[in-house]
Amino acid sequence: MVNENPNLEELNDPPVLEKALQAEPSVSVHPIVSIHPSVSIHPSTSAHPSSSVHPSTSAQPGGLNHPSSSCQELSVIKLSKRRWAVVLVFSCYSMCNAFQWIQYSSINNIFMHFYGVSAFAIDWLSMCYMLTYIPLLLPVAWLLEKFGLRTIALTGSALNCLGAWVKLGSLKPHLFPVTVLGQVICSVAQVFILGMPSRIASVWFGANEVSTACSVAVFGNQLGIAIGFLVPPILVPNIKDQDQLAYHISIMFYIIGGVATLLFILVIIVFKEKPKHPPSRAQSLSYALASSDASYFSSIVRLFKNLNFVLLVITYGLNAGAFYALSTLLNRMVILHYPGEEVNAGRIGLTIVIAGMLGAVISGIWLDKSKTYKETTLVVYIMTLVGMVVYTFTLSLGHLWVVFLTAGTLGFFMTGYLPLGFEFAVELTYPESEGMSSGLLNVSAQVFGIIFTISQGQIIDSYGTMPGNIFLCVFLSLGAALTAFIRADLRRQKANREVPETKVQEEENNTSKAPTILSEDHF
Repeated sequence: MVNENPNLEELNDPPVLEKALQAEPSVSVHPIVSIHPSVSIHPSTSAHPSSSVHPSTSAQPGGLNHPSSSCQELSVIKLSKRRWAVVLVFSCYSMCNAFQWIQYSSINNIFMHFYGVSAFAIDWLSMCYMLTYIPLLLPVAWLLEKFGLRTIALTGSALNCLGAWVKLGSLKPHLFPVTVLGQVICSVAQVFILGMPSRIASVWFGANEVSTACSVAVFGNQLGIAIGFLVPPILVPNIKDQDQLAYHISIMFYIIGGVATLLFILVIIVFKEKPKHPPSRAQSLSYALASSDASYFSSIVRLFKNLNFVLLVITYGLNAGAFYALSTLLNRMVILHYPGEEVNAGRIGLTIVIAGMLGAVISGIWLDKSKTYKETTLVVYIMTLVGMVVYTFTLSLGHLWVVFLTAGTLGFFMTGYLPLGFEFAVELTYPESEGMSSGLLNVSAQVFGIIFTISQGQIIDSYGTMPGNIFLCVFLSLGAALTAFIRADLRRQKANREVPETKVQEEENNTSKAPTILSEDHF
């Protein structure tokens, strides 16, 4: 736990917490605050309205959104054992969707031959994921606030499954429009997936687990990209016979369709809206501070008035956009320098993502331990720039093992940065919706991803791979510089510190002697 800053700002709207506490008749403000007959807080813990929360976290003066939610007493903090099942199922169907994003680009030249289309047309099978996200973010974010996590999870996994089966209708060279349709459906599914990691982490996980949980959720998406680089070159060899090629493509499509169907069934069984009790003080307060007259669009306005968040949106977009461009164009770049090495091109992509997954997990664990969001984000960003520069000047040396090494180093930092951005955004914008903050980060990533992919592709075609990669280095330099100007206003951490949490235990400890925990079913 980070030591509390004695200069924390006072709450501008004191009645907010008082309303939250008064909504439960059994709450009394006393030197020893009794929330439940078996729950007590140390005398130093005050439930008085003077408890400070950052001014920007105060609710609108319209009262509580769900007065009955105060039945989840502010001091009853529990961790549900189901939380790991929820995040793992999410991670798996996110993995499946990410595989479908990159499966065409990882064997770009083979699909060009099969469908008789240009490299740019195959690139659009990747870029449609980015393009679809931009107009659909706000409607899906509204649906997330209106209907909750479970509805969004069901919709995303269902669309992912549907898109996978539609692609099976495109196994003839003249049916390229059908595969485009299937990919567009999968790209719509992605809109219901990308903004979920930080929301799932906040709703289901404790204060010392959220960054790790967010990393696990992002981990699945990165694993899907890794498999998308590795498996297609193995399942679909570069052969001339169209019938044999169609057969190999159908095997890949059938496998992914079966996996997507299984994961959809698991989402129906496993995924729940939220645990019975909030897992952290910040989540408990976010329930209490939810305002009944809080406008969806006023939340967006508040986010864009937050300068630190706006800077993070730009810097995250530059980094993630560079990753999207690099992933989409990797096969083309490697083939230019190492003809006939489609399989190794896929393995280089796999190396980038596997290293990034390791970086993401390490970053998440480090954040949970240190809470150094600004410092960690800046260091990882600078190392991403260094890795990109080294990769740029070693790609053309003629030694594949060198490319594997430098690409892996780049991936460790570039992909490892992604969950850092999500968690830093939640800290900067608490108690605004995690789905909205991470959604805006992803919109920025998609916009820059489209710009970078098209621009770098044109530069590579006209001038070669080195100028194309230098183009990305320039924008990563800009992103690193802007990151240095972000102020670490960690609002969620302040909320977790200002009223010390009671002892947190897993729900299964119903026989525990600790007086602070109520018994309930696991789920």
